[in-house]
Amino acid sequence: MAKQPRLTRYSRLLPQLELNKMYGRVEEAVGLLVQSSGPPVRVGEICRIRTSQSAQPMLAEVVGFKGERVMLMPMGDLSGIQPGSVVEATGRPLQIPVGPGLVGRILDGLGRPIDGKGEIQAEEWRDVNAYPPLPTERRREYFPMPLGIRAIDGLLTCAFGQRIGIFAGSGVGKSTLLGMMARNAASDVNVIGLIGERGREALDFVEKDLGPEGLARSVLVVATSDQPAVCRLKGAFVAFAIAEYFRDQGKNVLLMMDSVTRFAWAQREIGLSAGEPPTTRGYTPSVFALLPRLLERAGIAERGTITGLFTVLVDGDDMNEPVADAVRSILDGHIVLSRKLAARNHYPAISVLDSVSRLMPEVVTPEHRAAASDIRDMLSVYTDAEDMINIGAYVSGSNPKIDRAIRKIDQINAFLKQETYEHCDFNETIEMMKSISGD
Repeated sequence: MAKQPRLTRYSRLLPQLELNKMYGRVEEAVGLLVQSSGPPVRVGEICRIRTSQSAQPMLAEVVGFKGERVMLMPMGDLSGIQPGSVVEATGRPLQIPVGPGLVGRILDGLGRPIDGKGEIQAEEWRDVNAYPPLPTERRREYFPMPLGIRAIDGLLTCAFGQRIGIFAGSGVGKSTLLGMMARNAASDVNVIGLIGERGREALDFVEKDLGPEGLARSVLVVATSDQPAVCRLKGAFVAFAIAEYFRDQGKNVLLMMDSVTRFAWAQREIGLSAGEPPTTRGYTPSVFALLPRLLERAGIAERGTITGLFTVLVDGDDMNEPVADAVRSILDGHIVLSRKLAARNHYPAISVLDSVSRLMPEVVTPEHRAAASDIRDMLSVYTDAEDMINIGAYVSGSNPKIDRAIRKIDQINAFLKQETYEHCDFNETIEMMKSISGD
């Protein structure tokens, strides 16, 4: 029994050993792709390209084949690669170390620490290209998950294991909303993937939106827009692999990803470089095949849950552009952020009438559902009559529903607005809704 810990440690190292090494040679490098003769590899496998300019080999992923040639997507700058550079097969896809020590750490898109706090103490190694749980392996047990945002907890209630998209154009407050939820959500651990963000925005999110309180219970995966497309793509898979590790420990994980759109852009770059034909608005078919394979990994499993919040950057505020439309069809609800509300200094700029939580009816009480339905009705009535009210064309007493909406609209707006660092208890939110709904 005394030897068990040592044997366990060795058993964790065994998957990392490379007993048989296979080699090839670089023949061509064009654009984002490197082509080599050999080694014998599989699609998705990681190779090392050794250059004369760097002591550290460059990692590259096998993305396809052209005849006898291997097509590789390097995970770094192509500088230093030349004809004849050695390509070494690793025999495995990208794997990352996982363990409890990940909490509070910041990683790059390949799962390597970038916060200066040393190496990750690995409990095990995980393949980032896992598959979603089978439908029969998912539990159908729904419970409300408070996110600390009144507009969401009250009118768009989220459930543990639900997947929701946050749809908005640029500069409408997506990152701020994610930071609020990371600090206030009733989760055991947060995993946050910043995919394709500008470097300044990533640092602002860590220091301002998330803060020390949020970072202490979170794992961040940061793949900025200046990094190669394959690093941005893998950043999303790394975030999911980390979330799955904590889920398998029986924890309730909140997985946030900003943004799915930039993940799709990265896959489009890779697909076009590999020779895929562009289809809808320049997106390749692999983009729409990869989205459900990634997003379906969230949800309720046999042990633990992964609640997914995914931002979608819509071009020109077009909520029906291809990526937005595909993501909305996969997820269990969507939250739309309105530029019109943001212009009125209404934050968070959640357009309640354009948003929906498909699991809300499963997790709320009849009293909660009735109050939420009443408030949505009043918002709808006021929105339809707003132009008449503003120009003075509406005569009080003409319509009892409009009269009631006018009396209540200030209370409703006060309820929907929330300061960035303001937290509201879930039960308090329900009581506030009942007081607004009551006559």
